[in-house]
Amino acid sequence: MNQFNRITFDSNIMGGRACIRGMRVTVSLILNLVSNNMTGAEMVKEYPYLEEEDVRQSLQYAAWLADETVQALEMTA
Repeated sequence: MNQFNRITFDSNIMGGRACIRGMRVTVSLILNLVSNNMTGAEMVKEYPYLEEEDVRQSLQYAAWLADETVQALEMTA
């Protein structure tokens, strides 16, 4: 996770959810904006405290999470 230096976790900020640089901007907000066709440049214009690198790392972090392997548990009788 060292490559995600802009993704922070603090139990006192947004309940410990993944945030951008300690701000009250969650990675999930960035992902929702991207999914609604907002570009990085548009986000920076709308939220001037964000940087395009914040958007890029949010997407990389989501991809890293999605790459996790899920193991099915076998139920024993």
